[in-house]
Amino acid sequence: MTPRLKATLRRTGLWLLGALIALGLWVWLNQDAARRALVTAFAKPYEQEQAGAVLAPRFEGADAQRKQLRISLQTVATGIEQPTDIQFPPGIDDCAVVLEKTGTVRWLRLSKGLHGKLLHVDVVSDVEEGLLGLAFHPDFAANGRLFIGYVVRVGSKDVSRIAEWHISNTSDLAHAKARQVTVLLELEQPYQNHNGGQLAFGPDGYLYAGFGDGGFRDDPHGHGQNPATWLGSMLRIDVNTRAAGKAYGIPHDNPFVGKPGHRPEAWATGLRNPWRYSFDTLGRLVIADVGQDAWEEVDIAQAGDNLGWNIKEAFSCRIDDRTQCDRADLVAPVFAYGREDGASITGGFVYTGERIAALRGLYVFGDFVSGRLFAIALPKDRTERVQTPIALGKWPIMPSAFGRDHRGELYVASLPRGEIYRLDPVSKSAAK
Repeated sequence: MTPRLKATLRRTGLWLLGALIALGLWVWLNQDAARRALVTAFAKPYEQEQAGAVLAPRFEGADAQRKQLRISLQTVATGIEQPTDIQFPPGIDDCAVVLEKTGTVRWLRLSKGLHGKLLHVDVVSDVEEGLLGLAFHPDFAANGRLFIGYVVRVGSKDVSRIAEWHISNTSDLAHAKARQVTVLLELEQPYQNHNGGQLAFGPDGYLYAGFGDGGFRDDPHGHGQNPATWLGSMLRIDVNTRAAGKAYGIPHDNPFVGKPGHRPEAWATGLRNPWRYSFDTLGRLVIADVGQDAWEEVDIAQAGDNLGWNIKEAFSCRIDDRTQCDRADLVAPVFAYGREDGASITGGFVYTGERIAALRGLYVFGDFVSGRLFAIALPKDRTERVQTPIALGKWPIMPSAFGRDHRGELYVASLPRGEIYRLDPVSKSAAK
């Protein structure tokens, strides 16, 4: 090796060392920016090219060996920008409300496919952030109250926010005015994924708010098993009363009230990312929890549950200490599926409508990545496992949310296509 080459290599080595030191210093001084860049770099883009595909199902892979139920998807709305939720205002027929990830709440006239802006909030919509959930107060027709969940930037932090709004005309949303009443609560998010964000009123009249572990992967901060944070938890709050220093009340029968080291708002813990949940016909909370590397799961949750993350992913143990995975207090899912069927579960509803008789009483859900739709019969005993789902087909959509109208009919949104569909029976001509 010549002296000149040695000198060149020495200079190159010193330059690389200096660059690494500078990078390390920048990351240390800009931890928030570094985390954001890391999540963004690893986030998978939505498959926009599906917008041109023919809207028809395929039954392939494991679906070919399963029981199949043929349905159709009837388009009821187009031109929605990245829909994340579908809700139906109490007391109004032929009307739905659809959320756009970028911050707009839209009213939708189902029979004509017409839609317009009801309200808008400024949001951060990076990766899995944005406008994520809406719930109408059970007495909305009389009081005009609704609640939304979304992510905003506060200084250099991303913050999940639940806010109450008031609607002036509850019988005609197309001519209603909306105003913000108050911010109920805020939660700092360490990353741009696993935010959860859905809101739903339970049969008990309380508001349930589901938050994921906050990201990035593997729950690096241990939020799922940390009862001192709202991250990785299902909250249950009373929007009709106020506790001291809060814009909401805490139900006295919440399972962790008065328990040291626990947040009293929490109703269940051990969640990774509860992307859509609903209440079944028995009043039980059914949660679709998005998995990580291997499994997607459906849980039937009860007050005080620890649903296992990040000790377990569905039925599989994620740590070396098997005794922790075998703990009796970790609640197992009633159903889980692996990567041959999809990679990101989107929870739905129990179908109680009339259009598809064979679907009545079944819990319908989908997978955001594979486009598959499924149905299962939820067991009365949640210790029982559902072994095989009913296949509803693999569709050229990315199902981001389901909705159930006042008649029990189901709707599904496709995020990249910007469309809303109603689940319908297959026409006689199509079935031939």
